Amino acid sequence: MIRITDSISLDPRDLSFSFIRASGPGGQNVNKVSTAVELRYDVANAFLPEDLKARLKPLAGRLLTQEGILVITAQEFRSQERNREAAIDRLAVLLRKAAVRPRRRIATRPTKASKTRRLDSKAKRSTTKKLRSAKSFHD
Repeated sequence: MIRITDSISLDPRDLSFSFIRASGPGGQNVNKVSTAVELRYDVANAFLPEDLKARLKPLAGRLLTQEGILVITAQEFRSQERNREAAIDRLAVLLRKAAVRPRRRIATRPTKASKTRRLDSKAKRSTTKKLRSAKSFHD
């Protein structure tokens, strides 16, 4: 099991991997060996809390397909195994971010002093702009 939080963990059997050729440096090896990893995780059918899925959608962005499949590509290493681990780590980080519930904002009223400061600064700005106006004094 891949542990995300204390209460959430993923079954490795739910992850599917495909190995593709990596772009970039690697010498002659890069043209022969498929070391880049494409991890696919079906978020839509996963056993995850619905609120987590909702928070994951904007976080994942273009990594999430229309069908609800999360696609993560890793190709920074020259071995399949290390790229596989990197993809799993990225998935875990993304899910950990989504697992954090945002704090509820408690509406507060502005203090009387802050209202006064705001109105004073508005009045000062107003007088500055009035002084800058192109009024003719020699009419």
